[in-house]
Amino acid sequence: MRKTAIALMLAGLGAAGLYGCDVKKTQEGNVTQYKVTPPDVRVSKTEKEVTVPKVTTEKETVTVPKVEVTPADQKAEKK
Repeated sequence: MRKTAIALMLAGLGAAGLYGCDVKKTQEGNVTQYKVTPPDVRVSKTEKEVTVPKVTTEKETVTVPKVEVTPADQKAEKK
């Protein structure tokens, strides 16, 4: 789950970085070209203390239904 959160964060930063590009259309002869100046993006890590839930389990005996099925051909053999 932690890796997924980090991947989503990086994808969001990447999308924001592309959004901030400066694109200028240039033309030389019959060829259309684009000059793209990307923004400066710095990614770093920092540690934060957060509260996370702890999940525990315990064993308990419960009554559950039990179903037994006797097929018709075996039922006839028992008689």
